[in-house]
Amino acid sequence: MSDRDRDGAGRARSARPRDGLGRPLPYGEAGVARQPEGVVRSPEETVREAQRLLDAGMPFHAHEVFEDAWKTGPAGEAGLWRALAQLAVGLTHAARGNAVGGARLLRRGAGGLAGFEGLDGLDGLGRVPYGLELDGLVRWAGELAHRVERGEPIDAAREAPRLTAG
Repeated sequence: MSDRDRDGAGRARSARPRDGLGRPLPYGEAGVARQPEGVVRSPEETVREAQRLLDAGMPFHAHEVFEDAWKTGPAGEAGLWRALAQLAVGLTHAARGNAVGGARLLRRGAGGLAGFEGLDGLDGLGRVPYGLELDGLVRWAGELAHRVERGEPIDAAREAPRLTAG
């Protein structure tokens, strides 16, 4: 019999509490509630929830929201949501002090979004998808990656990007 924590379906899943950046805490400590997995949200709900979590300094949790959208949404949008998840986890690593991983993921996410930038949206009507500020997010990620590589300490809440212009 394994001593590993298991979820209701018997899959290995750590029950350790986590902090706002997703780092495990010792058993018994108060942590931040985890994001439920596999939640199907509208794109607008995804953007709103991810922005709320980013603003609260919880980019790891925002990454999980984007990951749900990437895995449950239309296949044609998977790259968009994956790129946004990479930006959020890049901010997570940067705030944790992992300069190499943070900069790499920020740049990977920016590269993923750059493919959507020139298209001005997914709908073919010249609208940016879901009001996302793609140009601004690409610039933000590049600038933050440079700062992270210079060794600047990063506060996740203070550095949270604006996902939309509104």
